Amino acid sequence: MLKGKRAVVTGSTSGIGLGIARALAAQGAKVMLNGFGEASVLEGLKKEFPAFSAADISKPEQVRALIREATDKLGGVDILVNNAGIQHTAPIESFPAERWDAIIAINLSSNFHAIQAALPQMRERNWGRIINIASTHGLVASPQKVAYVAAKHGVVGLTKVVALETATTGITCNAICPGWVLTPLVQKQVDARAAQQHISVEQAKVDLLSEKQPSKQFTTPEQIGALAVFLCSDAAINIRGAALPVDGAWTAQ
Repeated sequence: MLKGKRAVVTGSTSGIGLGIARALAAQGAKVMLNGFGEASVLEGLKKEFPAFSAADISKPEQVRALIREATDKLGGVDILVNNAGIQHTAPIESFPAERWDAIIAINLSSNFHAIQAALPQMRERNWGRIINIASTHGLVASPQKVAYVAAKHGVVGLTKVVALETATTGITCNAICPGWVLTPLVQKQVDARAAQQHISVEQAKVDLLSEKQPSKQFTTPEQIGALAVFLCSDAAINIRGAALPVDGAWTAQ
């Protein structure tokens, strides 16, 4: 379905980003990966995805360079998936200012810089798909996540503005808002909870999910990838400016 299309997925060396990159590639898209990781892991990914960039998404000039590099290596950027993100938790009174700045830079500002860099060529071709990976926390809040919640709410707002500005074109912009997704990072949280509370890993999963996600099931990176593929399809041409929850009824409460 996506043969001939060129995609950039930020923060795509593991988890949701990698799931999306693989889903797009499976549909024929040429995909540029971006991110950090252990050398041995990256070597394997570079064999799977020859186009790779280690651009630091916290730096605006490197975000713009990523789009230029993808344009040079792939021949253009038709699909932009802004996925890179980091997290830090603390009460607002003790939340480190430098962590606030880093989270806003990576989780929100990088999306703006990437869209601004890629949109002109999408307009030239009158075709493009911009998919911002927000979060359930782009729709609702949780304590001790002030920077993350603020950034993800910002991503949802950014998505709406871009959708309005491209509403009469062949370019769409939408946000996916996952709840708990079973990524390597989340698995570490589950394992830590199990160890601290002396319970099984399976019980730790149930306990974690029960706090927020009524389905008591994790979403998988592959499921998020499938939704991203759908948003790139002709069937989704009139889905514009949407913030699509994939959260097991978290935001239905």
